[in-house]
Amino acid sequence: MTVDLHPGGASEFRRTLATMTVSNVTELSDLSDYEITATEAASVLTGEPAKMFWFRLRRHHRRQSVWKLIAAAIAGLDDAKCAKL
Repeated sequence: MTVDLHPGGASEFRRTLATMTVSNVTELSDLSDYEITATEAASVLTGEPAKMFWFRLRRHHRRQSVWKLIAAAIAGLDDAKCAKL
């Protein structure tokens, strides 16, 4: 998943703010574990450096909307391991 900013809706000024990869590591079980890795670009506005996050989302019910998986992955970032890039 990629989060891009299009200032004023102008695609020619697009920049990527963040990316996330969600990988099922339990062979598609009904309750699946996922490896989550995410990156966040440095922010001139907040002064935050670029960062990388990683964690394992455990026992997610995979037979539901992809948005439930994305929401769980985003929520897990609060407790994820983090390294400045």
